[in-house]
Amino acid sequence: MSEQVDSISSTDANVNRPKLRSRHLLSISDLSLEEIFLILETAKAMKEIGTRPIKKVPTLRGKTVVNLFFEPSTRTRASFEIAEKRLSADALNVAAMTSSLLKGETLADTARNLEAMAPDMIVVRHSASGACHMLADIGNSRIINAGDGMHEHPTQALLDALTIREHKPSIKGKKVAIIGDLAHSRVLRSNVLLLNALGAEVWVSGPTTLMPRGIDRFGVTATTSVDAAVREADVVMMLRIQTERMRGNFFPSVREYFKLFGLTRERLRLAKEDVIVLHPGPLNRGVEIASEVADGPDSVILEQVSNGVAVRMAILYLLAGSEGGD
Repeated sequence: MSEQVDSISSTDANVNRPKLRSRHLLSISDLSLEEIFLILETAKAMKEIGTRPIKKVPTLRGKTVVNLFFEPSTRTRASFEIAEKRLSADALNVAAMTSSLLKGETLADTARNLEAMAPDMIVVRHSASGACHMLADIGNSRIINAGDGMHEHPTQALLDALTIREHKPSIKGKKVAIIGDLAHSRVLRSNVLLLNALGAEVWVSGPTTLMPRGIDRFGVTATTSVDAAVREADVVMMLRIQTERMRGNFFPSVREYFKLFGLTRERLRLAKEDVIVLHPGPLNRGVEIASEVADGPDSVILEQVSNGVAVRMAILYLLAGSEGGD
């Protein structure tokens, strides 16, 4: 671990740094199993930097990272910016409400103009699925997907895996229940890909109206019974109701939803005694999760937030050294 930290802290171009095959991180499917473990192990080393009195290393000095966010974000945007600054990169934040998109400029033109300023990496969040892939095709900067529509959120899945591994050293064979708005969740899609790669037994549960068609094809056990999903689970991950993506009524009322699908202390007793509870945030108390669970001893929600900084530091570091052409 100490050798890895020394390598991370170095600005010497001759240091043999680990790297990823691809120039971009667009999807969990871009990563081999070896690269997944490389990111998670590198993130563990990055956590040590966060414990220092001076939480900064010169690793990415001289690199420029643009945070291009077209959707609201608290945890993802803040943790990327903190990660960039801890690695000494120059960070530039661009939000939709303060960009020329309001004047009719297209996403592609915005990206081309940013490319003309020669940033090294662009972190992108956008409401359209596939937006990050389009940007990767038209520019030279490395692209990191910080959430594209209902498609994927790969860095969230990686920080979730890091958090789980800190409590369950081996994810293989562990029952992970993912519950909530499955139809609109990019977190679900990335987590299913990653957890299956790590050998977990993945269960998903939610109302029929919020269950994606053909979800069984993705190697999960799907059920509308939350109790069945939670029973004997090692990990329970709750997803919020994404009303901003809904067109129409998907359930009778919030009260009815919480009664049937919310995670309460009583329902959590069905899980294993050492169960941990995750939530990608923002959480809606009294909708998908009770406050006594969110703030209870089984909750690792704030640990996820802390690990988000470390995982994003690891990704920035590894992509900075990548030479792939994909």
